[in-house]
Amino acid sequence: METRNLFTDSGLIQVLRSDANPDDAIRHLYRTQYNLASAYIKQNSGTEEDAEDIFQEVILVFIEIVKQDKFRGESSIGTFFYALTRNIWLNELKKRDKSKQREEIFEKSKDEVIMDVSHFIANRELKADLMKVVDKLGENCKKILIAFYFENLAMKEILKSLDYENEQVVRNKKYKCLKQLEQMLTFHPGLSKNLKSVLFYE
Repeated sequence: METRNLFTDSGLIQVLRSDANPDDAIRHLYRTQYNLASAYIKQNSGTEEDAEDIFQEVILVFIEIVKQDKFRGESSIGTFFYALTRNIWLNELKKRDKSKQREEIFEKSKDEVIMDVSHFIANRELKADLMKVVDKLGENCKKILIAFYFENLAMKEILKSLDYENEQVVRNKKYKCLKQLEQMLTFHPGLSKNLKSVLFYE
């Protein structure tokens, strides 16, 4: 038989503080608190999956607070649970934002290299000299750079001619090829002064 609204706040706290099986108390929390917590998370950049994960974490934190006698009952369990959900979700968003910022910094650094080398490659007068360098990068790098910069092919089209898993793998390979090219132009003094001046804007 289903036991809706079985627990009062004090009864719930008593069960969670004891060593008794907390399953009924946890089910009660899901019935009474999940929808509000889920709505808050989804209204603030979260998904249903986020709500499920965060709610499980909130329950664990709440039980730990109760067992340590840190829940004083100054507010209702519902109010306290909502505040806990809010705090944990906001902390999660901060973590994600920092991670996103790190990714953006990395992508920006990639774009700067690609812009420099793209400018270099776009100079048709240097194409012959460039091809001598590109030949030294290996067959796959040569295919990717020629297809992208000289044939203006999209990543989807380039992928068809190469044995790579997906377009992102091709993008990553292109970036590595460009870095190799940049290094060759930097560390080989015998290469054309014009090539290096275009790449590094000397």
